Amino acid sequence: MGDRMDTLIEEIKSWLTEAGKKIKQQSESLTVSQKNNRKDLVTNMDREIQEFLIGKIQENYPKARILAEEDGYNELSSLKGRVFIIDPIDGTLNFVVEGENFCIMLAVYEDGSGRLGFIYDVMKETLYWGGHDIGVFQNQSRLVKPKDQSLANGLLGVNSYLFGHNRFNVRTIGERSLGVRMWGCAGLELIAILKGQHIGYISNLSPWDYAAGNVLLEEFGMKYSGLFGEPLRFHGREYYLAGTSRAYDEIRSLVHSEGKI
Repeated sequence: MGDRMDTLIEEIKSWLTEAGKKIKQQSESLTVSQKNNRKDLVTNMDREIQEFLIGKIQENYPKARILAEEDGYNELSSLKGRVFIIDPIDGTLNFVVEGENFCIMLAVYEDGSGRLGFIYDVMKETLYWGGHDIGVFQNQSRLVKPKDQSLANGLLGVNSYLFGHNRFNVRTIGERSLGVRMWGCAGLELIAILKGQHIGYISNLSPWDYAAGNVLLEEFGMKYSGLFGEPLRFHGREYYLAGTSRAYDEIRSLVHSEGKI
């Protein structure tokens, strides 16, 4: 790593630590509203954390562009140049109802390529981070690349709607794994793959849900794409698949387009 990249990493770590403290200090004064339906929530904290992180980026990297979940930052025409991609609170429903099992996620892309990814489990004060030719870390400890397990030998993270309605054959796929898990937080699902606890993840995500995790998955040589193998668009919601190489290939062979199930 060059000095500039080292500096950027340490800056982002400090921003995320400070953001996590803000959430813990102010979580008792939440205001909650619905976005698209009663299960799609946004809080004042989502907006405050995003505003805080955007402020840090604009102060230190004024030429960078930003893609983020809330308040008019949720579309970019391209990923040209340096782009910071932010999910201020991933797992907002968990945050509101459980008070845990949520993350802050931040990624740095340069001309469309993932350079750095950060997933911060706020309540456990555990940061998963790394990037291209850097490695993947849990706080200061370097993670070892998990074994390339097959679908039948591991747990599969799934979106509850896709599983419950067997969309695209997802329930059938889940039944071929050791078991399914539904965290309701993409960051935690991707952490589980990085730690070797799960072998894959199937969901319906937005760019800020997968951007940071993809950087870390790629560093471990794992696979990710749209559900049918198509490149991710980084625009709007899209079906998402990630996993170990073996599990990913097996899942892809079992996925059916609607109408063929």
